[in-house]
Amino acid sequence: MSNTALITGASSGIGREFARYHAAKGGDLIITARRGDALDSLKAEIEAAHGVSVTTIALDLGTADGAKQLYDALAGQKIDILINNAGFGGHGAFIDRALDSDLGMIDLNIKSLVSLCHMIGKDMADAGGGKILNVSSTASYMPGPLQATYFATKAFVSSFSQALDEELRSKGVTVTALEPGYVATEFAAVADLDGTGLVKQKGATPDTVAKFGYEAMLKGKLRAINDGQLRFLLNWIIPWLPRRRVLKMVRGMQEK
Repeated sequence: MSNTALITGASSGIGREFARYHAAKGGDLIITARRGDALDSLKAEIEAAHGVSVTTIALDLGTADGAKQLYDALAGQKIDILINNAGFGGHGAFIDRALDSDLGMIDLNIKSLVSLCHMIGKDMADAGGGKILNVSSTASYMPGPLQATYFATKAFVSSFSQALDEELRSKGVTVTALEPGYVATEFAAVADLDGTGLVKQKGATPDTVAKFGYEAMLKGKLRAINDGQLRFLLNWIIPWLPRRRVLKMVRGMQEK
């Protein structure tokens, strides 16, 4: 029985741990990211440890045709699990940031994810089954001053994922939004978040988040927050607070 997972953003962090966890369960992999050397290293590690097949595709999903290039590179191979993990953030007041950076964030965090869900989701529906896991964030639950575009992209991902699940579930395809809190990966450094209150807190490890999200995907859950306290706060406290209080609270976490 086929059990092939396509994982984007697999060269580091949560994406790399998704690949390791899927391989440990005996599944074959197609992993993609911009850094081909990191993918090749992960391929060698996983194939030696688990005896599964790993295909690497080095490309930039954030380009205009990145998702189509990836889909074409699959050459019709059946994908049983799609994990959309690629994405990035960026710190600073919106009007002080380079517009191209935020538009690139939208291209990667939203456009490439939507494109892959459309192309591979259709193949899954035609085949009668499949699993999609879209990596969102607890940022999806609120606006994010000083990370305005990033928070908004994750709100889109979570909303889109739920709607897509409702449309595809009757066709045997489930869609799960993984919504972790802060995770200790290179994401913070790339997003220029070092020195913020967010990063000063103890974050979850990428391997525990990957395992939590993967198992939630297998169960067909709609949304999955890895931290129980955060889950309670976001579902039962934040919605009842005055919106401006929430904005100031989130801004305080983003300030250096």
